[in-house]
Amino acid sequence: PAGGASLRPCSTRGAQEGINKPVIDRIIRVDHAGEYGANRIYAGQMAVLGRSSVGPVIQQMWNQEKDHLKKFNELMVAYRVRPTVLLPFWNVAGFVLGAGSALLGRKGAMACTVAVEESIAEHYNNQIRTLIEEDPEKYKELLQVIKQFRDEEQEHHDIGLEHDAEATPAYSVLKTAIQLGCKAAIFLSERI
Repeated sequence: PAGGASLRPCSTRGAQEGINKPVIDRIIRVDHAGEYGANRIYAGQMAVLGRSSVGPVIQQMWNQEKDHLKKFNELMVAYRVRPTVLLPFWNVAGFVLGAGSALLGRKGAMACTVAVEESIAEHYNNQIRTLIEEDPEKYKELLQVIKQFRDEEQEHHDIGLEHDAEATPAYSVLKTAIQLGCKAAIFLSERI
């Protein structure tokens, strides 16, 4: 490679041995899609509110989401999982959701964050249960990743509440609509 950089070989033998491939494929595919979508949501929010007083808070959460996406990119290679074919759609939909919620003001952006992160934390909890039922020792590394990311998503949820998400006009309607969208996105990204 140019510049003297070395390519690190990626061994997938350890990652592939004795796993329930359909379950792991589904988990990694949907989590990658979710973290990709979250990155696009925060990009949309930053496009609208990046220079506002809440910009640094959104940027901090976005930075964690970037780390999450990087890790799932690595896991996709290690476990040889293809991404969802819906990524181009999530690219646009995520940005539109982020920018649209931010156009409602900082409370609207935070209401979106609460709705999305609550859905993701619940989704990660379901995956943790699945992996523990499968074999907690075999999936120890993946469980650690998902638990850490679940905890960070819960922190984002709590930050949203601390920044007056619930004071958004029609908060419960907005939250319900966003969470229905999240459930549909999860269902589709696991399968397509």
